[in-house]
Amino acid sequence: MRLTPIYYYSSSSGLVRTFAERLDRPVFNLAEREHRLSEVDGPWVLLTPSYKTGNDSNDTVPEGVRRFLVSENNRRRMVGVIGSGNRNFGRHYQMACRTIAKRSGRPVLFEFELSGTPWDVAECQQIMHDLDLALDAATTAP
Repeated sequence: MRLTPIYYYSSSSGLVRTFAERLDRPVFNLAEREHRLSEVDGPWVLLTPSYKTGNDSNDTVPEGVRRFLVSENNRRRMVGVIGSGNRNFGRHYQMACRTIAKRSGRPVLFEFELSGTPWDVAECQQIMHDLDLALDAATTAP
């Protein structure tokens, strides 16, 4: 069974990277140019933080995520979105994740705060495992 990879953006704080690396599957940091310019070869999931702190003129979607999603191939093969946020951002909490999900018509699979708790990691691992099974069944169905 193919493990659905996660493409994520993590700033220098490393909070999102820490969470992504604990999911026990292929992960690629969109802060790195080689990954940001790559083309996916199958279904994948986006993990994005939201950085807006109340300034309505700032976009919440990180630049690395926007650049990766310029590719029509990458947008088409995205199967879901996971969001990281900070509740101190108020109404902007998880705004990037929710905006991308709405615009793409893909589901929000999971949301967590900062680098997540051990329970968040376990729940997200289960969600991703279930997604892997569903995608595997869809590709092997007659």
